[in-house]
Amino acid sequence: MTNIADQAAQLIAELLSRKYLPRTHPRVKKALSDAELFLAVEQRLAQVGLRWVDNVYADHVTLTLLPAPLASVLGEAGLNANNNLDLPRDAVALLVVVWALIVLPKRERQASRMEPEVPQNEMFASSKPLPPARSVSPVLSYKALLEDYGNQLGKRIRLDANLKLLERHGFIARSQDDIKEGPLLDVLLDYDVLAPRILNGALADVLTREQAQQAQQDPTVAAVAALPTL
Repeated sequence: MTNIADQAAQLIAELLSRKYLPRTHPRVKKALSDAELFLAVEQRLAQVGLRWVDNVYADHVTLTLLPAPLASVLGEAGLNANNNLDLPRDAVALLVVVWALIVLPKRERQASRMEPEVPQNEMFASSKPLPPARSVSPVLSYKALLEDYGNQLGKRIRLDANLKLLERHGFIARSQDDIKEGPLLDVLLDYDVLAPRILNGALADVLTREQAQQAQQDPTVAAVAALPTL
């Protein structure tokens, strides 16, 4: 029992110090496959008002507050805010756009067990394991993002500043002109809540238009990046 308690303490300490860990991390893999260890982790976290956050579509795990302590920790102003990371409103708008352009098509590819090099009509695809997020996650072009959404998101100066904020918080990763999924993009944003609002709301027309443009350029790309039907 002591060994389980020590393992739980070590994993929690590492998560607290690093903010997130990959699912391939030895302690994370152990916790996800060992029911006794995972229960010990959950119990220890609950004692300090925290909970484990992960999903099978994301490559990382993290921690967040339990619902009960939210009011006392964040206060009424924090609960009524659109975020508790002090992100300005245009940064939140950018985060939603980036999430929609990366996570929605990625989830469709994962749900259909679609590897980039595998034909869509492959038999028994549903019996295959989920492809890792990094292998099917779309890569956004900074220039295209600026051209398509720059006017709505504060133009170049604000876009650059907010991209740095999102990168600092782990929502995106950048490599020169490429904008990629960060470790927390598909973990901290609730797909079940956000996806219907986007697909049926303000961004629905934008995403539909982008799909049509992709279809004109390359029908196979549009098919691979098709949004899920809810």
